[in-house]
Amino acid sequence: MTDVELERHHAPKDLSDRVALAIMKFLRFFANTFFARRYGHRAVVLETVAAVPGMVGGALQHLRALRRMEPDQGWIHTLLEEAENERMHLMTFIHIARPTQFERLLVLIAQGVFYNVFFLLYLVSSRTAHRVVGYFEEEAVHSYTEYLAGVDQGTYANVPAPKIATDYWKLPAGARLREVIVAVRADEAHHRDVNHAFADQLSA
Repeated sequence: MTDVELERHHAPKDLSDRVALAIMKFLRFFANTFFARRYGHRAVVLETVAAVPGMVGGALQHLRALRRMEPDQGWIHTLLEEAENERMHLMTFIHIARPTQFERLLVLIAQGVFYNVFFLLYLVSSRTAHRVVGYFEEEAVHSYTEYLAGVDQGTYANVPAPKIATDYWKLPAGARLREVIVAVRADEAHHRDVNHAFADQLSA
């Protein structure tokens, strides 16, 4: 779980990549503006959005496979598994940082807007959509690395890991927030690599 490459970055190679990176930077600006370094609350809101691409991509790949009457090469399962994994991140951080009513409202707005925008983007260019997710996940790895550093420095309390987290990641007895962040960061690094790989396949 800890053996992941944290600093991997896909250098933009063409217009599609540059558009994807610009979208990520635009959304990062809003995340930084609203949450600054309140990483627990940031995770609650962003994970509700992070679970959208896998579900959208899985559904559209499913319909594509039906239309073409051909195998999906494992994309559907991978994308839906990603969506479920991101949902479990949310379920975990709800126990660590209780969302305020304002944050719950923000979730409704952000998810509604992002779902429709991402759905349209995937229809127009699934390659760009996957590259956007790859860049999102690069940012997520960076964000959780900063969160982890804050826990190690005592800025954030290293609270006990919620039971939902210990059950899901099979963490050892007595696991705490630090072990949860390490597990979540590893998941995000995996999603980063998968989505960049999918974008590369679509550009081949």
